[in-house]
Amino acid sequence: MTASESTGRIALLVREPSGRPSPRAVPFWTWNAIVGWVVFACLQLAWMLIANAWSSPPHLGGLALTALVAVVHVSVMPRWRYRVHRWEITDDAVCVRSGWLTQETRVAPIARLQTVDSRRGFLHRIYGLTTVTVTTASSAGALSIHALDDAVARDVVAALTAVAQQTPGDAT
Repeated sequence: MTASESTGRIALLVREPSGRPSPRAVPFWTWNAIVGWVVFACLQLAWMLIANAWSSPPHLGGLALTALVAVVHVSVMPRWRYRVHRWEITDDAVCVRSGWLTQETRVAPIARLQTVDSRRGFLHRIYGLTTVTVTTASSAGALSIHALDDAVARDVVAALTAVAQQTPGDAT
């Protein structure tokens, strides 16, 4: 490979990945957050019941703070996360950008690919979404492409499987 070919491939991996999660990711992440906050609030209310602290100002203040943080989190996080999440698969690598407060961009060479998994939990199925996880021979762990449309996820799994089978070596 010449130096210019190498530079071209590096530029391809450095630019922003072009793939996005499904637009249905926003309501999916919103409901996930709501469920988490409802569970937390129920535990907080149970503690107030057990401690007989219904009228205690610190407990009521804590409950109000929980409600405020929950509303901000549920309102901001899903949209922010949708703007951040990106993915792309090339003949040479898988690139994933994820997160919202802490953002991470990871590039894994196809030659290091070991397994490709897909996950569809209960809420995933309701929204027609799938998360694809790519495990590589890396100590940094697997790469996850979150909230893809089911059909897109099937295509991604098939494409990664085909590319991995064509790549020589043992991915170690």
